[in-house]
Amino acid sequence: MDLSVGVQGETRLNLPLVHRRYHRSAAGKYAYAAETQLFIIASINQKYNAYIRKELERCGENIVEKNGGNKSGTNKSGTNRVSAKRRMQALGLVYILLLTGIAVPKAEGAEKGGAACAAESLDVTEKAEVQKTERKKAEGGETAEAPCIALTFDDGPSTAYTPVLLDGLKERGVHATFFLIGKNIEQGDNADIVKRMYEEGHLIGNHTYSHVEITKLDDESAYKEISRTNELIEGITGARVEFMRPPFGSWQKELEARVQVIPVMWTVDPLDWATENVDEIVNKVVTEVEENDMILLHDCYDSSVKAALRIIDLLQAEGYRFVTADELITG
Repeated sequence: MDLSVGVQGETRLNLPLVHRRYHRSAAGKYAYAAETQLFIIASINQKYNAYIRKELERCGENIVEKNGGNKSGTNKSGTNRVSAKRRMQALGLVYILLLTGIAVPKAEGAEKGGAACAAESLDVTEKAEVQKTERKKAEGGETAEAPCIALTFDDGPSTAYTPVLLDGLKERGVHATFFLIGKNIEQGDNADIVKRMYEEGHLIGNHTYSHVEITKLDDESAYKEISRTNELIEGITGARVEFMRPPFGSWQKELEARVQVIPVMWTVDPLDWATENVDEIVNKVVTEVEENDMILLHDCYDSSVKAALRIIDLLQAEGYRFVTADELITG
């Protein structure tokens, strides 16, 4: 519907355009309502003043004809003119109310009053800046928040391969999560490797003492597998162990309250323990990974360590940010 008001030579107002303008945002329709309503009423008033004058002249001509051409008028003619004028004014008022109802939509929550509407209004300049920033992000002019993923390693520490992995992570500024086996911590100088992990900002979790399937043990044996490893890690780092990865993903939920650890599973598993093909491991991870994924690898194999560092390089180039498992879990 293309409604417009005004008389020849005067400003015309396209009502559908105003209507769209109000509906760009909830705040926008409040901000311009009063000003536009006055403009609409003034424009319509001009139109109907002209219309009323025209109708009065027509009524006068009819009255003259009925009175035999007597233009001086009578009481009856005066009464008819006043009555016609009032009818035209009443019609004009109704039309004004109808059009203002179309052009200026009723604000939701109008009962809150003008103060509430003003409080909800957005500053036009500020709104433009927000839109500009969003366009820049969409065009790549400004980097949006990077999608996060976590790199996790099971079965360490390894005297041969874990230090190489730690060197690569440090060089790339990446923090990972290590789920350690208690027996491996006790071997050689591996306690120093655990200490280095902690000092360089990596998250250390429990992977049981002897890599057993928890669900195949009685409750007391399962508890000892976890608590013994916790004691080893805490004795090195001085920090309480809060996370664990149950071997084979098998977990007894009843243990959570007693050992007070959070089980951490995985979402991407390239089965790196089953192959020495670095390319195969890398391709499986980079083609499957998505935001908030938990990648499972092992730091006790040379091929897995090499693959992990290549995975980091490739996914960082794609804009991913590597975080520790607790950061993904807690959001």
